[in-house]
Amino acid sequence: MRENEMLEKEDIFSKVLRAGRRTYFFDVRATKADDYYITITESKKFTEEDGSYHFKKHKIYLYKEDFVAFKEILDEMTDFVVSQKGEEVISERHQKDFKKEMYSEATSETSSTDNFTNIDFDDI
Repeated sequence: MRENEMLEKEDIFSKVLRAGRRTYFFDVRATKADDYYITITESKKFTEEDGSYHFKKHKIYLYKEDFVAFKEILDEMTDFVVSQKGEEVISERHQKDFKKEMYSEATSETSSTDNFTNIDFDDI
């Protein structure tokens, strides 16, 4: 077994964030010297046409000496995005608008009297 794999065996503290087809794992782990570091793993599910699926994973190792700078930049980047675009997820808004548009087109097509069949319920 590789030394890196052995180091990652012991989780000290973990949190999971499920976000649609992505899952983020935040883990505190210990080095051989019993110092702590963080791993952030993104796991994304991909489904094949035949129904089978696989996961792609990406991992970041974050060491204590980088915590302050990492957090400052992450805070700055998230604040920038929220200040520029707000907290609403634009892709979700577009999906809702697209669904409304599709529903509107579908209902306007079926509202025409040409699409109705005249039925007399007294015959039933």
